[in-house]
Amino acid sequence: MDYKKGLVDKLVEKIKEIFAEEKLGLLIGYAKGTLPLRATPCLIESADDVDRLMFDFTCQNNLARYLVDEKKRGDDRRRVGIIAKGCDARAVVQLVVEGQFERENVVIIGVPCKGVIDPGKLRKKLAGREIKNFEIDGDKITLFGNGFELELDMSELFLDSCLSCRYPNAAQYDYFIGEPAEPLGVRDEYASVDEFEKRSPDERWAYFEKEYSRCIRCYACRNACPMCYCEECFVDRSTPQWTGKGNDLSDTVVFHIVRALHTAGRCVDCGACVAACPLNIDVRMLGKRIEKEVRERFGFTAGLDFEAQPAMATFNENDKEEFIM
Repeated sequence: MDYKKGLVDKLVEKIKEIFAEEKLGLLIGYAKGTLPLRATPCLIESADDVDRLMFDFTCQNNLARYLVDEKKRGDDRRRVGIIAKGCDARAVVQLVVEGQFERENVVIIGVPCKGVIDPGKLRKKLAGREIKNFEIDGDKITLFGNGFELELDMSELFLDSCLSCRYPNAAQYDYFIGEPAEPLGVRDEYASVDEFEKRSPDERWAYFEKEYSRCIRCYACRNACPMCYCEECFVDRSTPQWTGKGNDLSDTVVFHIVRALHTAGRCVDCGACVAACPLNIDVRMLGKRIEKEVRERFGFTAGLDFEAQPAMATFNENDKEEFIM
């Protein structure tokens, strides 16, 4: 796993220039986190603070989420720069298409992504143990802790969305730092969906029942998603109340199904929801199934083109209608 050290140096140098050239009011990027193998989003308002920036396989967050927060704070008119992996850039494009902010107010700074670590997979490998340090050697990572040393392939820790990603680099950008990355090599991104659909209806329901019965309704998946920007989520409404506030399974399933439907044709499969879930729940399956349906029916992939109309916002008289009774 070779993120060349020079990439961060180039990133810092170029962004200092961009601050001056583009008159940025804010830069959204990544800084080193307080825990091993965890970066943290950071907000930089001056070129003097750019040296904090870093970028590598620990940068799980989709930073487009913070663009949405900027608008909510009423600062959506100031020029904002954003460090963007392929999925982050797609989310920015989709948000611009949906009218969440003006294109000219966002400076997209693309970086090559070679995969990011899934905190859930890492927790499973550690089985309650604590990392003290780690070493990278090519595509191998060795984790060190009290009384243990664990060597793994990096691919064992990557988000599933990274392992099937077709867009590791920003499809749209103003600047691109470094050399473009190649996809990690897994071409069939719907293999897990196709395998799941081979199960009987009872088997599929049993799977979802088992998964979502563990959900504690913390809404971390929603809060990490750049496409979940409603001022008031339907689950928080009381007039009318769409779903119960407790952990009843039917209410929990309604939340996850409706959220998946709300992101239909908009989800960029960044894996932010998966990375945020503290209980390692498979929150990606529903969204990936819907993404496949949208692509097959409408030939649409979210976040690739500023001029493309969202699949759910257009009508074509030739659209398939065999589902209508």
